Amino acid sequence: MLRWAVIFLVVALVAAVLGFGGIAGAAAGIAKLLFWVFVVLFVGSLLLGRRAIT
Repeated sequence: MLRWAVIFLVVALVAAVLGFGGIAGAAAGIAKLLFWVFVVLFVGSLLLGRRAIT
């Protein structure tokens, strides 16, 4: 999921450089959303992941 966030970020940067503001804004919004979903899932897996039985 983090890979997709980086891909959309690169698409947003390229679109912004080429002057496509609408596409750049949409791609940046998607990248931001995917990043936060990744962070939530990562923290959730850290907190609720398998714990060693000792």
